[in-house]
Parts: sequence; structure tokens; C-alpha cells
Amino acid sequence: MKSISGVLYWPTTYINTQSELNNIKQLDEDLDCDFVIVGSGESGSLCSYFLSQTGAKVILLDKRKVAHGSTSANTGLLQYTNDKSLNSFIHSYGKEKAVRHYQLCVEAIKGIEEMSKTIEINPDFIKRSSLYYASDLDGKKMIDLEYKVLKENGFNVEYFTKAQVKEKFNFTKEGALFTGDDAEVNPYKCAHGLLLYALKRGLKAYSDTEVTSIIGTKEGVQLFTKNKHTIRAKKVIFAGGYESLEVKSEKNAVLTSTFAIATQPLIENKEAWYENCLIWETARPYLYIRTTVEGRIIVGGLDEPTIIPEKRESMLFDKKEQLIKNLIELFPQYKEAKAEFYWTGAFGGTHTGLPMIKQYNEYPNCLFLMAYGGNGTVYSYILAKILKDLVAIGTHPDAHLYMNN
Repeated sequence: MKSISGVLYWPTTYINTQSELNNIKQLDEDLDCDFVIVGSGESGSLCSYFLSQTGAKVILLDKRKVAHGSTSANTGLLQYTNDKSLNSFIHSYGKEKAVRHYQLCVEAIKGIEEMSKTIEINPDFIKRSSLYYASDLDGKKMIDLEYKVLKENGFNVEYFTKAQVKEKFNFTKEGALFTGDDAEVNPYKCAHGLLLYALKRGLKAYSDTEVTSIIGTKEGVQLFTKNKHTIRAKKVIFAGGYESLEVKSEKNAVLTSTFAIATQPLIENKEAWYENCLIWETARPYLYIRTTVEGRIIVGGLDEPTIIPEKRESMLFDKKEQLIKNLIELFPQYKEAKAEFYWTGAFGGTHTGLPMIKQYNEYPNCLFLMAYGGNGTVYSYILAKILKDLVAIGTHPDAHLYMNN
């Protein structure tokens, strides 16, 4: 699967000078281990981080260079609110399960903050609030109800009236939610930092090593690679993002295409808007906006219901111009904004609205980490932490939330 294309921003923010990362090569021998992780993006690097703390013998494989897949296209917004509202989750799953999922998202962002202090590569983690504005009157009805539900269940949220939105942002919307406990991160630097942490704690990683076939039994798993080597493991975690669907299709997964840009540096030592918060909206597909430590503005959205790479690539020029237009409509002070970087890629969600940990009968002792949805980094953290306990000790108290979708 060609998951991303365009002129990517994040790889320009970090040039690898760490010898441990530079020394990752193609697998050139047969190996035995406790656990294999397939995929080295954010999901795989988070699994590596957690499993490296267990003392187990862990191997990481990637068919590309490490951390060079769709992580390069992740826009790094960390929010406890979801594409599916808490109110909708309660209607679908009941209050206990819905609230626990939202609580885990809050805990994950706090966990990522603490984790970022333990890795040598600064992932540019910055605590932020989020503005979730009503795109229209129907959106206002939704956020009015969502505010009540979030507040009743103890989440960090304020309600901004039309006048307050105008005062703080200088644009007009019927109303908005202003949520705390959110953050932003550089996903590319984060993945590299996590891998470096794990490598220094015994992880063995191999790039340019594609898995071509899998034999799972009750005793364990054998992986066969394109370069004719075999790895035997007790369990395998597939953490390849949307490319895991090439191994096993999943009826709950929904793939589309998305688009994003990063402007030239526009902001010098000041706020671009109120608190430099993350911004998104109730419309679907939604527009989202954030700043970077370099003073750039990232704008994304305009999703299209296609998974054909050539088709989304043909749309990229028009989409980047539309994203700039959308930015300037909200913030006319950035009328000189240009898309210095612009990219498109696959984007996945689920019919249920929840990310997934999947097990399939035809792949014994294999677990699939599917952190699909707009909160991909947050979901990856939650699922990777659960998977660490599932493979190491066999159980985790929150696993049931994500294993039966």
C-alpha cells in the first residue's frame, strides 16, 4: 500500500545522528525471540517502548527504513475528545464503557507527556487546549448537548458563546467547546525517540525486512521474510497502521484519503490565536489547525472517500490551495500564507468509532493493533500499553473495551 505522498514536513525537523538508529540494517539471519513487532511507526515504536521495559527478547521489523511510513503524515494533535462524541458513545455502548474510553484518552495524553521526558530526542510535546466550534446550527445543538455530558462526567471543558468565540478568535461561530488536557507533538521525532529508548534496552530492530508469510500455531509463530530468513516467536504484534489490512482485511475498518499542509514560518514568539490552541469543527469531514514550534501553521482535512493513491495525488494541488483558503478565511492576518509542505495519505476510522485490538483464528498468537481514527497517537498509546500486558502476563483490565468491536 502506498500510504502517503507529497512534500512531507516532519522528516525535515529531525536529522538522525544517533548511532543506534543509524545502525539499523536488514535482517541477515534466522532468529528466535519472545515477541515480534511488525511496523516501526508510532504504534510500533510505542509497543517497542513498553515491551523493552519487560525484559523480554523483542524484535522489531519494518519493510522500509524505521519510522518512515504514515507517521511522517500524522499531524500530531493529541485530544481526549474523539471523532465520535461522548454522548454518541454512551448511546452506543452505555455510560460506563463510553466514559472509561474517554478517561483512557485523558490518561494517554498525560502518559505521553511523562514518556516524552524519558526519551533522548525531544518530541516537542506541548500541552494545549482545543477549540471545537460549531460549523452550523446543527453543530451548535450537538456541542450544547456534548458540553453537558462532558461536564457531568468530570471532563475538562468550557463552553464558549458566539460572543466569546468572536472576542478570543476574531471569527464568528455559533458556539464552541474549549477542552483542556490536550497537547501537540512532533510524531516523527517521537517515534525515533521511542525507538532509540527501546534499542538501548535490548530491542533488536531491522529495516528493509518485509514479512511475506506467517505460520501461527498454539505454540507460537513463524515469520518468513522476503530476504529468505525466519523468525520464531511466542507472539507477534502487527502494528503497521493501515498496511496491516494487507495481512488481514477487517470489516470494521473504513479507509479514506486525507490532505494536509504546513505553511512557511509565520509566527515569531507570539500567539497565532488564543493560546495557540488546537482547532477543529463539527462538520464532517472536518477542518483542523495547529501551530508548530517553528511558527508554521498545519492545516488538514478535506477528506475524500477514495483509497486509490493516484486519485488522491491528482487532487493534492487543488486541496492544498483550498486548505490555504480555509486558513485565511478564519485568520485574514495570514493572507500571505503559502503551503511550503503539502501531503496526502490514507486515513482510517472504524464503523464503531473505537480503535481495535484484533485476533483472528487463522493467525494464532498474532495480535493486530489498529489505532484507527482521528486520535491515532492517543489510541496507539492506549492499545500499546494494553498489549504489553496481554502478551507479557495475559490480561489487562481495559482490554475488553477494544477487543470485541
